[in-house]
Parts: sequence; structure tokens; C-alpha cells
Amino acid sequence: MADEIRGAVIGYGAAFNMGRHHVHAMNRTDGISTVAILDIDEARTAAAKEEFPEVETFNSLDDMLAWGEFDVAVNVLPHNLHHGPTLACLQAGKHAVVEKPFTISIAEATELIEAAKQNDVVLTVHHNRRWDQDFWTLKGLVERGVIGQVFNVEMWGGGYGKPNPDWWRSVKRVSGGAFYDWGAHFIDWLLNVIPDRMVNITGFFHDLVWDDISNEDHVHGIIRFDSGCSADIQMSQIAKVGKQRWRVLGSHGAITDGDGCFHVQSELPDHPDSQEVKFEGRPGPGFYENFVAHVNDPGNTSLIVTPESARRVIAVLELSEKSSRTHQAETVPYEFD
Repeated sequence: MADEIRGAVIGYGAAFNMGRHHVHAMNRTDGISTVAILDIDEARTAAAKEEFPEVETFNSLDDMLAWGEFDVAVNVLPHNLHHGPTLACLQAGKHAVVEKPFTISIAEATELIEAAKQNDVVLTVHHNRRWDQDFWTLKGLVERGVIGQVFNVEMWGGGYGKPNPDWWRSVKRVSGGAFYDWGAHFIDWLLNVIPDRMVNITGFFHDLVWDDISNEDHVHGIIRFDSGCSADIQMSQIAKVGKQRWRVLGSHGAITDGDGCFHVQSELPDHPDSQEVKFEGRPGPGFYENFVAHVNDPGNTSLIVTPESARRVIAVLELSEKSSRTHQAETVPYEFD
């Protein structure tokens, strides 16, 4: 391993500029820098070379792997390409960072986890929204027991509007479906607020309005945890009436969204009956700071985003859809939780 970790970004599409984001994120983190950018579109690698003249550019993964002068591959490709190119890099002895969602299926996620272990390299997923202020504040409130034992969580995102039919995120075979975009963030938040083992998942998927869009119009998953807690997550493109992102019920109180804060009601004697708690950011290292520290000293620095935790998200996505087809709750395999 070189003294400074050398990063290679796979995917430099213009949408959201996520490739550029990762280049800048690595370059501003001590101990890691970007040395290569790959995109099959020559216009995009030309743009990358203009913006970052010091990097090598490639238009094929085989060519970049043959060159080999990098330590970690950062996969920013569409969702259906998170598995194959990442697997090739892991098998070549490279660390890997995968954009969320980790993969489209549990089987793909498991294969990547096993490949990382077999090749003694680090694999992580860019669940960057674990650093969001609202999530981190809510996690702290629940962990401090402000509302007692949480027994029900409701999460909501969406509205009414037709997705862009020309964008890959609207195409199910590429995106994985409507749950695989913001839903992956929501579920990752949920499973870090409620870390209990999942027992089963029930799903309800609907295609009712946008006939020329292969993604679902409305997706709905219900998770049962072994603690007895249940969580209800809905994402919609056909909801004329919405609701709050978070509604959390505990044995001795409740938490709901406010404007830059959470409204917290508690029946516990050590807490106010009603209060507003402003959002506070996550302290400590950022995503790439944590990655560098773990690569250099895995015995003393744990990954904040482990691939196993990211696979839990994929289990919810996959099993929710399966349940919608079978019309029954689908058991979560213990080893995938």
C-alpha cells in the first residue's frame, strides 16, 4: 500500500456530478487522493481531464485494471452496475467504495462481501446521509431513552408527479425500482435508529398511473423487529396528500418533525413534557476520513458504514417487493440481518 491511498472513480456522468463529488471528497481528505477517472463516454473523460488534468482517464475497466496504479475503486455507476465492476476490482485486490444503494439484490451484496474477505480488502458503501443532522439528532434522542421504548416508526417521502421517462432512475431494470433511490437512504436511517434484528417484511407495491414508467408508482414496506417494534416506510409518486418524514412512538412519548428541529413529547420525569430539539450534526470523522483511518489501522478504527449494514438495507428493498408478489410476510434470513 502506498503512503497515500490512490483513488479511482468509476463513472463521471453529469447527473448530480457524483463523480466530481467523490474526486473532491478524496482530494480534500488527508491520506487519499484521486489518480484516475473512468467513464465509457469519451466526452465525460475529456471533461474530467479538463477539470482534473493531473489524473489518468480511461474508457474501459479492463484498461484501468491493467494499468493498476490505484488502491481503491469508487463506483458511481447506475445501480445495476454496482455489482459487476466492483467485483472485478475486489478480485484484483483493490479496496472499493460503492455508491448507495449497495446493490440491487441480497445475492449481489453477499458476493461482494465475500470477495472483499477473500482478497483481504476493504469494502464500504457511501451512505453519506448517516451524517445528516436530522438523522443523527433522532438517533441520539432514541438512544437516550427520551420517549422510552420505541414501538412504532412511520417514515414518508414523495408527492404526486410523473418521473422523468428519459432518466435511468425511472427505469426498473437499471435503478432496481422506486424503493432504490431515496428509499435506500430512509431505510438506512431507520435501521440505524432501530438496530434490532428484523424478523419479517411485508410489502405493497403499486403501478396505477404512470404506465410508461417501469418503476413502481408507490412502494410501501412494513418491518417487524424481534423487539416487537414495527416500522412503516412509504415512498410515492402518486400521493396527493403527504405527511411528516418521521413519526416515532415510544412507551413514554413521541417524536415528530419540525422546522429544523424535532418536536419531542415525553412522560418521563427527567425530561420536559414538550420540547423542540434542534438538529445537530454528527461529530467526528467524515466518510473518507473514516475510510482512510480504517484502511491504515483496521484494528483500532472501525468502519462507520460496514457492507453488512448496507446489505440490511438491500434485504428490506428486495423482500418488500417479494412480499408484494406473494401477498405474505417474507422472513429475513438471520445471516443477512
